[in-house]
Amino acid sequence: MASFARPSLLRQTLTTTRSPLRQNVGVSQIVAFHASARKQILPPPPLNDPVPVPEPHPSEGSYHWTFERAICVGLVPLSIAPFAAGSLNPVTDAILCTLLVAHSHIGFQACIVDYFRPQRVPKTYALCKWLLRGFTLTTAVGLYEFETNDVGITEALRRIWNA
Repeated sequence: MASFARPSLLRQTLTTTRSPLRQNVGVSQIVAFHASARKQILPPPPLNDPVPVPEPHPSEGSYHWTFERAICVGLVPLSIAPFAAGSLNPVTDAILCTLLVAHSHIGFQACIVDYFRPQRVPKTYALCKWLLRGFTLTTAVGLYEFETNDVGITEALRRIWNA
């Protein structure tokens, strides 16, 4: 479909036909808006720049990964226990809410670090980090209010399930 716009076919067409267009305008002027290896329309963004290696610190690296896995593994029994055992303990609810907020914060923080690199968009990176902190704090306060002044998250889920 787009083969008619290739420069070689256009040159062949112009050389075989005797049109006034060929005499007045050069072929390079007719096909001026195309991308080739020599002439890029838009330069590629610097996506794959090497990242500087930070100094090793005990709170980074494997400890961070171990902490993330501990939260993920801890969420499995805490998600099942209140419904399987039938007990509605506020301490279990509080631990479940705390781990849910921490798990969500770590996951969204990883997305921000991956997609909004501070070397490329430093202001957007800072804005996203502050928005994440604000939403995490708002979620934690909201879950705390829901746990202390209402029925709690496991009882609310049980009521929704049985409705």
